[in-house]
Amino acid sequence: MIFLELVLQNFGPYSGKQVINLNPKIDEENSRPIILLGGMNGGGKTTLMDAIRLALYGPRAQCSTRGNLSYSDFLNQCVNNKIDPVADTRIELLFEHIENDKPIKYRVVRSWTKNPKDGKDTLGILGDSDTWPDALVNIWDEYIENLLPLGISNLFLFDGEQVKELAEQETPPPVVVDAIRGLLGLELADRLAVDLDILVNRKLKEVGNSKDLANLEEIETRLTQQQEDYQTTEEKVEILKNQVEELEQKQQEAFDKFISEGGKIAAERNQLELQQDTKTAEIEQVRQSMCELAADVLPLALIPNLLNQAQTQGEKEFRHQQVQISKDLLLERDQRLLTWLNQVEISPIEVEKIQSFLIQDVDSLYAKTIQIEAPWLLADDETLSQLDNLIYHLQNSKLSAKEKLAILKNKEEEIHTLERQVQTAAAPEDYTKLRQALEVAQNQVVEAKANYETIRRRLAELETIIAKSKRELSDYTVENIKHKNSEHIITSAAKVQNTLKIFREKLTLRKLNKLEEEVKNCFLYLLHKSDLVHRITIDTKTFSLLLYDLNGKPVPKHRLSAGEKQLLAIAFLWGLAKVSGHRLPVAIDTPLGRLDSSHRSNLVERYFPSASHQVILLSTDTEIGKKEVETLRENEAIAREYLLKYDSSTRQTTIQPGYFW
Repeated sequence: MIFLELVLQNFGPYSGKQVINLNPKIDEENSRPIILLGGMNGGGKTTLMDAIRLALYGPRAQCSTRGNLSYSDFLNQCVNNKIDPVADTRIELLFEHIENDKPIKYRVVRSWTKNPKDGKDTLGILGDSDTWPDALVNIWDEYIENLLPLGISNLFLFDGEQVKELAEQETPPPVVVDAIRGLLGLELADRLAVDLDILVNRKLKEVGNSKDLANLEEIETRLTQQQEDYQTTEEKVEILKNQVEELEQKQQEAFDKFISEGGKIAAERNQLELQQDTKTAEIEQVRQSMCELAADVLPLALIPNLLNQAQTQGEKEFRHQQVQISKDLLLERDQRLLTWLNQVEISPIEVEKIQSFLIQDVDSLYAKTIQIEAPWLLADDETLSQLDNLIYHLQNSKLSAKEKLAILKNKEEEIHTLERQVQTAAAPEDYTKLRQALEVAQNQVVEAKANYETIRRRLAELETIIAKSKRELSDYTVENIKHKNSEHIITSAAKVQNTLKIFREKLTLRKLNKLEEEVKNCFLYLLHKSDLVHRITIDTKTFSLLLYDLNGKPVPKHRLSAGEKQLLAIAFLWGLAKVSGHRLPVAIDTPLGRLDSSHRSNLVERYFPSASHQVILLSTDTEIGKKEVETLRENEAIAREYLLKYDSSTRQTTIQPGYFW
């Protein structure tokens, strides 16, 4: 949560509309935690703190000047005395917080006039879209409690008087005690305990005024007995269920043993032997088929080279015969051509040239086909055709033989597998023992399941009976039902009270342990003296601080100097803020009080820049003086500086940029 802007209009000594930019960001990428506002005593510093509280909490705000005033009177007191009575007094607080992982801005606006109507102000919540979400206005008190609970607000919005009071007293003041109780969640537990007492007293009166009915007691007694029977039966069901599971496990173990030691194979021996006989018969059929192939052309597969040679020779001789026939036909044609040429008027020389050409042409055509070796196969066309068919049939027979060999090999492997299975079968006497053990386990499971089902049905019957008894009980008058409920509430309330007491004690111890460590670390960090205090404890009832040295001996608070006491008080508030888990701004009015120079320096250098991501300091010129402000500026801790300029003649304050120096 970050305060971005505070707008005051005719509020207290602030006449007109005055705006204070509280954003710690100095640009888009850089931010500095401190917003420094300087003002003299009576100049309106405390009024600014009241404005922040009033904007957030309205009638519930713990403002410094309210005292015992009613809210209406307090609003009248806050109106600037120089304005027209009908003019508006207005406070606006713009802040940003993370909601659903996104930054959300809300502007809380409270406005009123002198003698406000109904004694209240007008509340408005302005969102990012400049709209007034009425739903949020209606639940604003619950909403702000989630962001900055009122109970712990004094840990973040406090003044020097609070620090002074905390430093001087042995027991923390009520405002701090309330913050601690809110932080520890004790308020809710205490409020619940009080509410329980009120409820029990009311129910005791109701019980005292009611009359017990014998029939009602009889039904209640019967119902109690039925519920006890139901609980007993339910326990039996659970026992039997576990028994069934155990027996099923034993049955599975017996079955696994029956399988692993050959019991199942022994039970299937006859079937395995039948399968073995069937496979043997199939192998015999395959072998008979192979014998038939061997009785046919398959033996010729032993002489493939001779068959190929005969086929090749036959093809050569056949082609030679074809060439010889075609050559004879050409020679006959050439002879007829020469005879015709001799009959026509062509000179003998030309005829002789043509004849020479024809002879050379025939010789050149058949030069490559001259038979090199004499034919020896002398096969006719029909014989060569039979040879081709024989070779084709032989190829098919070879393929068939390979397939049958593969089938034969697979069948033999299957027979070997069956033989191995039969060999692993348990002996007859072992098989009998295994089977009997399995049957016993199975019978035990069946019996246990039957018992379980019987008890389960009994449990269902009891459910029906109990439901019927409850219906009978519900038929009685509302007074009798209230009587029973009141007694139950009275009985349960005592248990709840004891539980609340234990819860409160444990919660207190757990959170106080964490708080003690934080307060010690903060105190030593601010004090810059590690040998003074070794351990700090917090009383679980009074919340007072107890200090111990390195030897475990108590360090009386009066041994601390005034400055050390104030640093201890600030460390206490700082530790409480850290333990709260809320990432909230810190606003401090009159921050340095009566600290000496060394402790003042520690606070300026160590606390202010680290107290929170946003620290609003309201100081006089003697608290954060020239030296302190220069130190903060050198450390780049200040984001913005303002001066509250008070005019004593008009009793009005204006806000100006800058500080005293």
